[in-house]
Amino acid sequence: MTGPSVVVLDYGSGNVRSAVRALERVGAEVELTADPGAVADADGLVVPGVGAFAHVMQALQAVGAPRLIERRLAGGRAVLGICVGHQVMFSSGVEHGTEVEGLDQWSGLVERLDAPVVPHMGWAEVEPARDSVLFDGVAQERFYFVHSYAARTAPEYVRTTWATHGETRFVAAVENGPLSATQFHHEKSGDAGAQLLSNWLGTL
Repeated sequence: MTGPSVVVLDYGSGNVRSAVRALERVGAEVELTADPGAVADADGLVVPGVGAFAHVMQALQAVGAPRLIERRLAGGRAVLGICVGHQVMFSSGVEHGTEVEGLDQWSGLVERLDAPVVPHMGWAEVEPARDSVLFDGVAQERFYFVHSYAARTAPEYVRTTWATHGETRFVAAVENGPLSATQFHHEKSGDAGAQLLSNWLGTL
């Protein structure tokens, strides 16, 4: 019996192979591609992201990803954003004084963390949303973060999981119908990350 089919969106982002391997380890049938047909047909779509908000948005637009993501969500088809793939789901991001439009799935601004040490790199506890599906069984676990920017607000209608670095309380994860996203890296979060991915696969 095969697992659910998952496409990891291939648009030039780094570190996608580790995301593919992490999904395969928890039983998914994974394809790394930006082919519109494959993206539309897969049970789940993962949008990874490493680097600057503006660069990721440009790369996503180059492969027509905003439309592909919008079509999936309109049909109630699951999408999971990771790291900057999480950040671009918000309205906009500010880096070096320049504001860039995001995918605007959720209202909110991604901005630099207010902390003595940036980037935020390492393991951190999270405060899962009530009735979270993603964090079922791992609510007390720590997850691995590598980032300098984050959203500090999220709409009230979404399930929001929080974390704190320095003086900044930021959005660590969001669950909103077919669209979920996490600021941390599942593939670097050991057994807790694997369980979270398994929980997501269980929704497909």
